[in-house]
Amino acid sequence: MAKNILTEENFAKLDEVIKSCKDMQGPLMPVLHQAQHIFGALPLEVQKIVSRELRIPLAEIYGVVTFYSQFTLEPKGDFLIGVCLGTACYVKGAQGIIDRISERINIKVGETSKDGKFTLEATRCIGACGLAPVLTVNEDVYGRLVESDVPGILEKYL
Repeated sequence: MAKNILTEENFAKLDEVIKSCKDMQGPLMPVLHQAQHIFGALPLEVQKIVSRELRIPLAEIYGVVTFYSQFTLEPKGDFLIGVCLGTACYVKGAQGIIDRISERINIKVGETSKDGKFTLEATRCIGACGLAPVLTVNEDVYGRLVESDVPGILEKYL
């Protein structure tokens, strides 16, 4: 089961962040970055508080959150699995790698497992074309993969 991120403790931390940034010029981005660090995501409840406290329309905040790829509306899993779908990786079998991961942990690309442990993402080129196909698990990089490598890699994180 996914963990509850909307706790009183997290909202108290958000309040401190907003107070420390409120009088600076252009406070929205720093507040959103820190809020995402606190909550692990920027759900609507958090955006509403930021909107009210910074006196910025909610539509503007939502636009920023959905425009920039570093922000997310849903919490990510403890282990973020990214499979590169750049040209070199795709040609060398990245789709099969994604399919194998998806099958093994029972989530589709863009989803987080019900236990909150894994999130699976298809990424753009990560600049490791010589190691194609490549996948990352948080900061760990695995290259020159074949589908049969997937179970062993995932086992390290189960």
